[in-house]
Amino acid sequence: MNHTARPARIAVLASGRGSNLQCLLDGIAAGQLQAEIVGVFSDKPVAPALQKVPSERRWARLPKDFESREAFDLALGDALDACAPDWIICAGYMRILGTDLVQRFSGRLVNIHPSLLPLHKGLHTHARALAAGDAEHGASVHFVVPELDAGAVIAQARVPVLTGDCPESLAARVLQVEHPLLLASVQLLLSSRLTEQGGVIQLDGHSLFSPLRLDSAGTLA
Repeated sequence: MNHTARPARIAVLASGRGSNLQCLLDGIAAGQLQAEIVGVFSDKPVAPALQKVPSERRWARLPKDFESREAFDLALGDALDACAPDWIICAGYMRILGTDLVQRFSGRLVNIHPSLLPLHKGLHTHARALAAGDAEHGASVHFVVPELDAGAVIAQARVPVLTGDCPESLAARVLQVEHPLLLASVQLLLSSRLTEQGGVIQLDGHSLFSPLRLDSAGTLA
């Protein structure tokens, strides 16, 4: 890694407790990511994730205080622009991003989703994986496009579905792999080895036709 380069500027969108944000902060503190979190943005002013950064790096607004979805997205987009992020990571952000906002930051927006996409887009993924009788479940890191959870998938981590699992036990097992998956994926994004063009991911100049997989050592292969 080139330590003379400036740290990458990462903005994080979060609606909840911020465990994935904490994973990024821990990676930065440990020297695993040459980056800084330049802002945390939320649609929930009480989200615990906001407390993980200084007050001047927090932005939170209630969508119902805006006259339309578009007005909220415009305010969010302007706030994001103001911190000049290299990457925007949706980490437990539970609100759908509008088309204009997604296109405004196209190629810089990445989401972590708790399923093996294209399976189980949207909400309640753990219950749906159990209802479908899936043998495996997991998490995916993907580029964000206007269609929900449909962007090119960079990497996935898989866990077995066990007999007797409930949505909560399965969610806890997925969360254990979500954090190393996000860390490894962001490391790859910051390395400049990975790009996305027209829905196809290029790694070291070669097209990636299936997502990278996280191994037990936390490495993508």
